[in-house]
Amino acid sequence: MRAMQFTGLATLEDQPEPLALCDLPRPEPGPGQVLIRVQGCGVCHTELDEIEGRTPPQQLPMTPGHQVVGEVTAEGPGCTRNLRSKRVGVAWIGHACGHCKWCREGRENLCPDFRATGRDLPGGFAEYMVIGEAFAHELPESLPDIEAAPLLCAGAVGYRSLRLCHLRDGEALGLTGFGASGHLVLQMAKALYPASPLFVFARNASERKFAFSMGADWAGDTEEKPPQAVDAIIDTTPAWLPVVAALLALTPGGRLVINAIRKEDGDRDALEDLDYERHLWREKSIRTVANVTRQDVRECLELAAKGAVETTAEVLPLHKANEALQRINRGGLRGAFVLRVSG
Repeated sequence: MRAMQFTGLATLEDQPEPLALCDLPRPEPGPGQVLIRVQGCGVCHTELDEIEGRTPPQQLPMTPGHQVVGEVTAEGPGCTRNLRSKRVGVAWIGHACGHCKWCREGRENLCPDFRATGRDLPGGFAEYMVIGEAFAHELPESLPDIEAAPLLCAGAVGYRSLRLCHLRDGEALGLTGFGASGHLVLQMAKALYPASPLFVFARNASERKFAFSMGADWAGDTEEKPPQAVDAIIDTTPAWLPVVAALLALTPGGRLVINAIRKEDGDRDALEDLDYERHLWREKSIRTVANVTRQDVRECLELAAKGAVETTAEVLPLHKANEALQRINRGGLRGAFVLRVSG
């Protein structure tokens, strides 16, 4: 089968094409696993974090990809969900133990044995992949493959971020950055909190224009002052400057939710401007998002199936995965990238 893999860690500047197209044996499903013929797979900034070493795989080479849509073509021994011939999605959460403190509390995203699809387990930049059947999500018929793929990470982690904001309808919500996750979160917020004004902070003019087209009430540069103090802000960027700027924009008692698996070091000097009285005092809070749960994925898919969320995505063939990574790295995208793998 065809797959795109990386064999070592390097920045895109040092290695502009880190993924190589290769021919691998088709995997066989083990006990409790299903074999998926991959139709498409979203491309995420987290792939850059893996390749550049901010959240590296424990073993190399690795097949990345954690926004996978496809058809189950075989089931291993012990499978009970009858998923064969059904369309399913696979998200970042590829395994959790199910019995630790965190799993019992419904926070399987914090499980010590959490394993990520495309980092700890081979992912969807391949024609076939296997996954535990418990971590395969049946896709609603109303969601085409290309629209469903970004919902499995950009959508699901955005949905989790929105929940962690504890937003009340009518409170102002801000989004820093407006790419794959931001454009989905804005739509979710409009559906769930129709009275809340939505503000977007983005360094790129095309992202700000995109935000207005999606229904933002205001869009400005990263450090620009919004029309009013903001009750909650979701940061979806890989940088530090938007975090510092967001804290300054929060109202007293405001909440900042950082939706990023890692932060890059390029603008760490922005933290030197952090001032306790101006940025943090008056009971502002900061919370980070760690992974997603299967419940996040299910509820995000359900919301999208009701017509509340539409994905904006550009489709590229599998062998152009490196191009997608380079363009994500440059920024200024309208929505998400999805690789067409089969079909």
